[in-house]
Amino acid sequence: MTKRYFVRFAYDGTNYHGWQIQPNGISVQEVLQKALSTLLRMRVTVVGAGRTDAGVHARSMVAHFDVDDTVEIDERQLCYKLNRLLPCDIAVYSVQQVSVDMHARFSAKSRTYHYYIHTRKDPFSRKYSCELHYDLDFALMNKAAEHLLAVDDFEAFCKSNTDVKTTLCDVMEARWIDDGGGNWHFRIVANRFLRNMVRAVVGTLIEVGRHRMTYTDFEKVVAGKSRSAAGESMPGNALFLEDVAY
Repeated sequence: MTKRYFVRFAYDGTNYHGWQIQPNGISVQEVLQKALSTLLRMRVTVVGAGRTDAGVHARSMVAHFDVDDTVEIDERQLCYKLNRLLPCDIAVYSVQQVSVDMHARFSAKSRTYHYYIHTRKDPFSRKYSCELHYDLDFALMNKAAEHLLAVDDFEAFCKSNTDVKTTLCDVMEARWIDDGGGNWHFRIVANRFLRNMVRAVVGTLIEVGRHRMTYTDFEKVVAGKSRSAAGESMPGNALFLEDVAY
């Protein structure tokens, strides 16, 4: 018999090659796994709610790990010790025992991502926001974003040559929000996301906002399911996994 625990945590992805363990660079999964294994004095494998790309951040990520039911874990103490051991760019908020049929990835009902942009030079935003100096039509961008709620196939925004089995996603919310002072963020909520999907969606909406792509063109891009017809992928440093809901 085993026991399962959820870990809720955040990380600055600047120094990592994404969430998933990679052969050629350090990942968040590798660092968290090593810390848990050290503290629990056993080999621990963690399963994340999703896979963020290199340089992408998470304000609230969830992962689970299993231990034998004979292992006693003080959840608050483990959380405290993890934060002492982990580097400063990873912070654990909670460790909580859950039912063994709960799964960090497959039990998630939705994920929320934010993509941040600023429209004037700002030395304090450059690490976590994308600086743009175009005149953007946010009303039109929001009209195009709303169209995403009416479709279910997002192949046009999926990175090519991936092993994904389906490109179907249920987008529940997609809109640009004015944070004031020339700062905006794009909020998108869906049951699942494809690799590179959010950055590709944002890049395409930017094309709409610059009037280099009409609303009708945007509809055709989505319906055409061709990644090459969509906009370019935006930089990863401005993308945050904001929440995972169960």
